[in-house]
Amino acid sequence: MVLEKPALGAIPALGPGVMPGESAGAGAGLRGETGTTSDAAVMLRVAAGDEASFNYLVEKYHRPMIHFLYRMVRNQAVAEDLAQEVFLRVYRARMSYRAEAKFTTWLYRIATNLAVNYARDTRQERAAQTVYLDAPDEETGAGTDVADDKPSVEQRMLREERMGAIRSYVMALPERQRMAVLMHKYEGMDYRQIGEVLKLSESATKSLLFRAYQTLRGKLTDFV
Repeated sequence: MVLEKPALGAIPALGPGVMPGESAGAGAGLRGETGTTSDAAVMLRVAAGDEASFNYLVEKYHRPMIHFLYRMVRNQAVAEDLAQEVFLRVYRARMSYRAEAKFTTWLYRIATNLAVNYARDTRQERAAQTVYLDAPDEETGAGTDVADDKPSVEQRMLREERMGAIRSYVMALPERQRMAVLMHKYEGMDYRQIGEVLKLSESATKSLLFRAYQTLRGKLTDFV
């Protein structure tokens, strides 16, 4: 994967797992090592000048970053641009990186800040794109209610209506509640990680999510 940013001269060109001048065996060696090495340790290698380690992190998190940012901004092109900017900022900040928290916490904080700044700066009607949500669970107050693997036309219509409502209500939540729900439900982050991204205590994060899910349950009573 290549980060195509012509204006960027400082960032290394990235290949599909192998850096320029590096053998395929060396790239495979890195993959083998990182299988038991934390991302924070890999990022410390990046800080020490190991470009192959940076390439590894980009490959691992580029697609998840696009998915996360897409849910935030609801525009595929913007999400891809912001994801690219996330990794450019990671690379630029490599020398100041400190492994005091999980690498993903630091990464999602950068992504969240970029998405929030985009939303605040544009002030324009964002395209109504599909937000990929998995099947709702008890936290949203809605279930699939599908009896078997072959739902009827009516069941499919009801499910689509329910999912559309969930999509709409999640995106209508206040900014911090929306970000917390997206990170908690769809990125699998725990209270502590979300709190570190949003700079909240764990108890404040739990309270934030409680209010968000309570709002969603209230909005979705007609679908339960």
